[in-house]
Amino acid sequence: MASFIIEGGHKLNGEIYPQGAKNEVLEIICATLLTPEKVTVYNVPDILDVNNLIQLMRDMGVKVSKLGTDIYSFQAEDINFTYLESDDFLKACARLRGSVMLAGPMVTRFGHALISKPGGDKIGRRRLDTHFAGIQKLGARFAYHEERKIYEISAEKLQGSYILLDEASITGTANIIMAATLAKGRTVIYNAACEPYIQQLCHMLNRMGAKIQGIASNLLTIDGVDALHGTEHTVLPDMIEVGSFIGMAAMTQSNLTIKNVSHRHLGIIPESFRRLGIKVEQQNDDLFVPAQDSYEIESFMDGSIMTIADAPWPGLTPDLLSVMLVVATQAKGSVLIHQKMFESRLFFVDKLIDMGAQIILCDPHRAVVIGHNHNFHLKGGNMTSPDIRAGIALLIAAMSADGISQIHNIEQIDRGYQDIEGRLNAIGARITRI
Repeated sequence: MASFIIEGGHKLNGEIYPQGAKNEVLEIICATLLTPEKVTVYNVPDILDVNNLIQLMRDMGVKVSKLGTDIYSFQAEDINFTYLESDDFLKACARLRGSVMLAGPMVTRFGHALISKPGGDKIGRRRLDTHFAGIQKLGARFAYHEERKIYEISAEKLQGSYILLDEASITGTANIIMAATLAKGRTVIYNAACEPYIQQLCHMLNRMGAKIQGIASNLLTIDGVDALHGTEHTVLPDMIEVGSFIGMAAMTQSNLTIKNVSHRHLGIIPESFRRLGIKVEQQNDDLFVPAQDSYEIESFMDGSIMTIADAPWPGLTPDLLSVMLVVATQAKGSVLIHQKMFESRLFFVDKLIDMGAQIILCDPHRAVVIGHNHNFHLKGGNMTSPDIRAGIALLIAAMSADGISQIHNIEQIDRGYQDIEGRLNAIGARITRI
């Protein structure tokens, strides 16, 4: 198990480029299974979850070629179905939550899929019902094999259907979209997730020959086609990393330029940080965060305490609430952080309280943060990263703290952030991996 040693109190200065979006590229790689032709993907981040999925694709028989630092081609011409029946495949799926999105492409193209309960962050229940119910509506049959703890999905030919999702699940929507592209007839998905990453997936599939309408809305219409062909696709910058860098600049009172952020795909993120009093300036397609001695949290018009809450797109992504909670510890004023979509994501605040933060954890979903206004710095601590987003939030806290901090289990951070210590050290941080 690797750890970070962080010497806090150092300002950042310069420019940093966000990596390709983790959540998008996992969808895109799974979608390459829909065609026997070559699909080339640009701006692929070098992170653990993505690398594990790429290796899984290789083991499945997909021809994978690395064409450049962040460029890969995938050709799913010959699939090793014997491997798909093996315990090795199921164990690999169990370690990677994104593997659930193999189900839709596999069952619609080949008529059969096996998946085990996928892994991922330990942030409470993350149901698979949306995935399964949607694919079942298309005519697939599900069987659960208790002895191997696997789901078997089969269908001769999927049939288009009207599907009203019980939740706007991003990966669930992606799975159903991919399954519907090769189904017979028309599929209508209502209450679909409409995040930029879903939009990107739909645009790529349309370039491959799919017929998807309603992109960027929560009502998608998909007319099935007989086959899809190859294409090229460029992954968006990671909006979660952009938000993380905004938080780092604010907490360390630094001047920082975040380059090539694809501003039109950031949605409410910059404005959400502005509600915490942080100056975020758009400069063409870059964001500039100037150094601030102090930033003051807004109040609502009636004077009540500001609430920052997550919501399905175009609301605030839940992946940034951990970062915003940490940033609020040094703001002027108080804020209620309301994590609606996951039930265990706020439990890392006990580590911040140990560092001197003033936080009241109301319940698994809500925390009140009373900001120090930089009058009292956090102090270095010894902590363990429970998940990707809490891990980066603890790293931000440690970078702003007085003294030395140690963060263990940083493999969780590696799952979502590419060479994070190398990139941050290049602009002034002092982080050592051991």
